[in-house]
Amino acid sequence: MENVVLIIHLLLALGLIAAVLLQRSEGGGLGMGGGGGGAVSGRAAATALGKLTWILAAAFICTSITLTVISAQKSAGSSVFDGAEIPAGEASAPAIPGLPAGGDFLPPAAGDNAPLVPSAE
Repeated sequence: MENVVLIIHLLLALGLIAAVLLQRSEGGGLGMGGGGGGAVSGRAAATALGKLTWILAAAFICTSITLTVISAQKSAGSSVFDGAEIPAGEASAPAIPGLPAGGDFLPPAAGDNAPLVPSAE
């Protein structure tokens, strides 16, 4: 299913690129230097190519959302660490120099950037 949507998505992307490149250039941005009928003036009549561009863009967005949903469903409940294997003998974290090994540590006070300190037990 994901491959079918992905192929449709790629075809829509190519079609959208072609539709945009085939449209007539209006001149400078925001109607500057384009004469009397620029983007600042009244809305121009929609051409068939313009309507096709809107349809392709809407379909492209729909396939993008569909691919996102499919990807989220496939990855639900899994993590990049699921496939990681811990080598024998390295089940615990390595010791930190200057701190006692295997001790409990108190978190720093709120707003304090001090490192973790050993608990007084």
